[in-house]
Amino acid sequence: MEKRYGKCRFCVEKGEHQDLFTEYLSNGNKEIYMDIIMDCYNIYLSTNTTQSSLICSSCVEHLRNANKFRMMILDSEQQLLNAITDKETVFINVPASSHPLEEFESIKTEDIIDVKIENEDQESMDFDSEYFADNIEDICDISTKDIESEVLLTPEAALIARFPRNELKLPTRQSLKTTCPEFFKHLEMLKDKIVLPRMIAKLLETDPSPVKKRKLYISEKMGYLLNAALLLENSNATPFKNRNCSGFPCYYCRKLYENLDKLREHIKQHKKKEIKKILSTFGAEYFVVYVDVTDLKCTICDEKVLNLNDLKTHLIKKHNKKYNNEYTDRVIPFKLSEDNIFECQVCGFNFETFGSIERHMNVHFRNYVCEECGSGFITKYRLRVHTKSLHESGNYPCEICKKVYTTAQKLKNHISAVHMSLKRFKCPQCPERFSEYFKRHKHLVDVHGMTPLKYKCNVCDKSFDRRYSLSRHLKRDHLEERDFHCDLCTYSCFTNNELRVHMIKHNGERIYECTVCKKSYARKKTLKEHMRIHNNDRRFACAVCGQAFVQKCSLKGHIKTHHLEYSMQ
Repeated sequence: MEKRYGKCRFCVEKGEHQDLFTEYLSNGNKEIYMDIIMDCYNIYLSTNTTQSSLICSSCVEHLRNANKFRMMILDSEQQLLNAITDKETVFINVPASSHPLEEFESIKTEDIIDVKIENEDQESMDFDSEYFADNIEDICDISTKDIESEVLLTPEAALIARFPRNELKLPTRQSLKTTCPEFFKHLEMLKDKIVLPRMIAKLLETDPSPVKKRKLYISEKMGYLLNAALLLENSNATPFKNRNCSGFPCYYCRKLYENLDKLREHIKQHKKKEIKKILSTFGAEYFVVYVDVTDLKCTICDEKVLNLNDLKTHLIKKHNKKYNNEYTDRVIPFKLSEDNIFECQVCGFNFETFGSIERHMNVHFRNYVCEECGSGFITKYRLRVHTKSLHESGNYPCEICKKVYTTAQKLKNHISAVHMSLKRFKCPQCPERFSEYFKRHKHLVDVHGMTPLKYKCNVCDKSFDRRYSLSRHLKRDHLEERDFHCDLCTYSCFTNNELRVHMIKHNGERIYECTVCKKSYARKKTLKEHMRIHNNDRRFACAVCGQAFVQKCSLKGHIKTHHLEYSMQ
């Protein structure tokens, strides 16, 4: 018998011990100690390699005794079951004074429920009570004689006799309504039907596969597809592809329409049943559907609803539609307008461009979250693009001009725009192409009369042509954010570049020298301002008296000294 030196897993005694997972032969019987532990105690031991897998002879002896006791219990129970289920009626001698049936003489026949005793070694078989109630009389051809020959209460009497008097309380139909409503429902289905033990045995012998309900596995993509199709097929929501400068593309056939009304009229030509076929072309990582929810309503009952969530609830509760709750629907709501004002249907914030509100929707539909910065995204693809462009930093030098970029995407964009002169942005009105989005927009404004984009500040009424510029203005001028601080003085600023320029005061060399007076400066800009003195460039004039100055600081000092009443305004 093979043994190994080590600690016993249970009593921690050191010595030559046997392995828990190895098969051994004892008195002609094969035994694996791990299996015996599972059978006797239903305990699953950890298979961690750092833990001992040995058992000493003393613990083996305890384990064998426990297994013998278990086998004795099973054998005794089997003998009892065989006696109860024997075809010949078994009468149990119980003293007349303590006969269990006397306890239940007051219980009505319809209140007695069958108690099912299953053999531990036999598999328990489930079957629908609806199937049972509808088919039990078809399985067995029952005659009145057969019913009279059955002693219906014998199994119950045998069971009750095993318990002390007055301790066993059998449930009634009335009590089951609250304690077990589902079982009570099944009992109601079997009401007025006579059920005999042989009928149950016959039913269990039949193939139960036709009545077993198989749970269908739904993939991630199929879950998105079914949920999205549910909303689109039963509402007037208008699906559309990503809006571009040329107009609105039809979701079904990709035809472009210059305004939303024409798109809605065209979509009526397509059957809504086609939507599943269209949605199936999406991959799970890219699955997202944009819809216009203007005047949203249910097309089944023509009832108006406020938003997609209300539509979903309406379809489930009122029309009993099935929605797969383990998946989302990936349907993103928009209200499209002709005046280029886009309102978020979740928070009510307004945007001037469709691209800006499209990016904003990532805030509300955080299906995938970046582990680095916490940003949320609708699809896994958008998260991957974000990670590659912002967090996968490295050194990517341009082989042509030797500039170094932090990401491969930035290097690719640089080569395309600068060295290959690729112009990705085409004007929708003419053949002209541009390397930047904003250059194309400027062309559309100047040449084709498009309304220019203006992002207005709500505080000071200034306007900007980019949302980034507006955001920068709010933080710098109104919120007065100064997150960059000088370590050598009290100076603080808004950007890192401003701090870098400031640090020249402390550690910068004066390499820019005036050719007239030989004064030197650390910055070229300061030298240019100094040269105005020699050129008598008095560009800063007082609005009150007309006196002009070379530097702006001199003008401010003049106003405070001579025109104090104007400086206070």
